[in-house]
Amino acid sequence: MKRTLVKEALKRNDFGAEVNIKGWVRTRRGNKNVSFIELNDGSTIHNLQIVVDNNKFGIDFLKPITTGACINVIGKLLPSMGKNQTIEIQADKIEIYGTADPETYPLQKKEHTMEFLREIAHLRPRTNTFGAVFRIRHHMSIAIHTFFHERGFYYFHTPIITASDTEGAGQMFQVTTLNLNDIQKNEAGEVDYSYDFFGKQTGLTVSGQLEGELGALGLGAIYTFGPTFRAENSNTPRHLAEFWMIEPEVAFNDINDNMILAQEFVQYCVRWALENCLDDLEFLNNRYDNDLIERLKFVVDNNFVHLSYTEGINILEEAIRNGHQFEFPVGWGLDLQAEHERYLVENYFKKPVIVTDYPKEIKAFYMKQNDDGKTVRAMDVLFPKIGEIIGGSQREDDYTKLKNRAKELNVPEKDIWWYLETRKFGNAPHSGFGLGFERFLLFVTGMSNIRDVIPFPRTPKNADF
Repeated sequence: MKRTLVKEALKRNDFGAEVNIKGWVRTRRGNKNVSFIELNDGSTIHNLQIVVDNNKFGIDFLKPITTGACINVIGKLLPSMGKNQTIEIQADKIEIYGTADPETYPLQKKEHTMEFLREIAHLRPRTNTFGAVFRIRHHMSIAIHTFFHERGFYYFHTPIITASDTEGAGQMFQVTTLNLNDIQKNEAGEVDYSYDFFGKQTGLTVSGQLEGELGALGLGAIYTFGPTFRAENSNTPRHLAEFWMIEPEVAFNDINDNMILAQEFVQYCVRWALENCLDDLEFLNNRYDNDLIERLKFVVDNNFVHLSYTEGINILEEAIRNGHQFEFPVGWGLDLQAEHERYLVENYFKKPVIVTDYPKEIKAFYMKQNDDGKTVRAMDVLFPKIGEIIGGSQREDDYTKLKNRAKELNVPEKDIWWYLETRKFGNAPHSGFGLGFERFLLFVTGMSNIRDVIPFPRTPKNADF
C-alpha cells in the first residue's frame, strides 16, 4: 500500500479510507484498553494521532512502542474529537521497524537545552525544533534558486579549492597532498609547493566572488550558492568554520541597481517563508522568539532606507550627545559594529537600512572608488536584531585604479593577474553582494546561535557527525 505523508493525511476528510502512515513515535499514552500514539514523519511540525485497541494487539506487542521508536501503521482515517486535531487513524495493522530503549534514548519527552542537542547532532533532526529549522532551511534554498532563475540569472559554480583568499576575506583551510611528516623544503628553508598537487599553495574557498565576477562578465548575471570556509578560531554564536554563501554578480549594474536587487531578494525570501513555512514559524515564534513573525513582516512591509556612511555616523554621534551609550566607539573612519547597525534600524529609522559610501580604508581593494577619493561604492544591508546581513559593492572597473589599489593594500599581482585582466578586455561596470546563508537563517528562524541553523556545525575542536 502506498505511504501517505503525515502532512497530507492531516488535510484529508475522506473518513473511512484506509491509509498507510510511517514515522517516529513522539509519545504514547493511554489506559489498559486503548493507546494513543503521537506519530511524526518529519513532513510537518504537527503529529498524527494513532488510536490503538490494546486488546487487539496485546500489551506485549505494544510495550516496545515508546518515544523514538519507528513504526508502520495501516488503519482507517476517522474524525477526531481530540484537542487541536481534526483527524486520527484507527490502527488495523502495526509493524515495528525500530525500537528506542527508554533507558538510553536521549530524546525523551522533556525540555532539552540547545547545548545538549548540539552534542547529539546526529539525533536532533528528530526534534520538533530542528525539524522546523531544517524544513525552513530547505524552503529558503528553494526560494533563493527560484528568485534568481525567474530573473534570468545563471547558477555558477565557483571553485571550492582555490589559491585566492579574496583579498584577506578570512583565514583559509590549507589543502595539500604533501606528506606532513616529511615536507620538502627549498633552499630558503620554505615549503616547496612544487611537490604539491597543484604546484602552489591552495586552500578551501572563503568566497566565490572574484570568480563569480568572471562569470558575470560573460553571462551577464550569475549567482553562486555553495559552501565556504573560514579557518578562524571564532568560537561564538555568530561564526562557523563551514557555512554557505549566496553571491550574485551582475554586469552593467551600478550601486543603485545593486541595492534594489538586494532588497527585492531578501524580501522575496522572507515572503516565501511566511507563505510556505507558517506552521514552523508559528512554532518557533511561540517557543523561542515571540517577535519573530512580526519582525519578518517588518522586513517585507517596509521599503529600505538608503543613507550614506557619513550620514549614519552623524546620527550615531547625535545619539551619543543625547545620552545613548554604545560599547564600541563611533567616529568617521571606524567600522560600524552590530550595536550601531541595530540602533539605526531599530531605534532611529524603524525600517531596514542600506548604508553606502564607506571609507575606502575599511573596505576591500575591488570596490569602486568614488570621485571624492575617500569613499567607495560599498553597501551593507542592516536588519533588526542581527545588524549587517548583506555586504556588497559596485566593483572597480577601472584597470589602473584597481591595480593601484591592490598594490596599496599589498595584494600580490601574481595572485590576481587574471582578475585584473578582465578590466583590460571588454571591460564593463558591474556589481554584486554576498549573503551568509546561516546568518540569514538566524533571522528567519529566530534562533540565537548559528550552530542551530545548520545540520552539522563545524566549529573549533568540533568536526563530529
